Amino acid sequence: MPRHLIRQFTARLQPAVDRVTSNPTVRRFVPAIADPDLWHLNRRSTARAVAIGLFCGLIPGPLQVLGAVVVCLWIRSNFPLTVITTFYTNPLTIVPLYLVAYQYGRLFFPGARADPPAFQVPSEAGLLGFLPALSEWMLGLGKPLAVGIVLLATTLAAIGWVVVRVGWRCHVVRAWRRRAQLRRRAA
Repeated sequence: MPRHLIRQFTARLQPAVDRVTSNPTVRRFVPAIADPDLWHLNRRSTARAVAIGLFCGLIPGPLQVLGAVVVCLWIRSNFPLTVITTFYTNPLTIVPLYLVAYQYGRLFFPGARADPPAFQVPSEAGLLGFLPALSEWMLGLGKPLAVGIVLLATTLAAIGWVVVRVGWRCHVVRAWRRRAQLRRRAA
């Protein structure tokens, strides 16, 4: 990432960090939350944040962000990026992702049926009916889905980590070469 964008982001973020750490309910966690790795974008914390967000995004139910926050505090990754990355799963994307996870898990359970039952969204219940219908559908998919979610989450986390590390490295090398070229032209 360009250095000036990182500086602008971290400068804007500092008042938010101060507000969060001064909250009375959060105050007992201040030493853990005030760690600079949680708020600064660098190569390591960014790669960890993307990996954690992609992994925890597949946690069933509305526990993705909570799981991401706990793992983020444990592994010391960028806090905002970890939370934002979990939002790749939403009511529109969760069913296709779980179907991919089911097919992935089916590789380890060859006796499982090839075509999972279709997910039916109850029309009259709205959002409150969506979650029970989704959990009932997930339970019907059984072990292949359970194993597939873990495998898909691990795969996505590994790919995300590698992509961020390689992308960051390519950006840094390109910047080095550009500066070296500018120095040669100036000399």
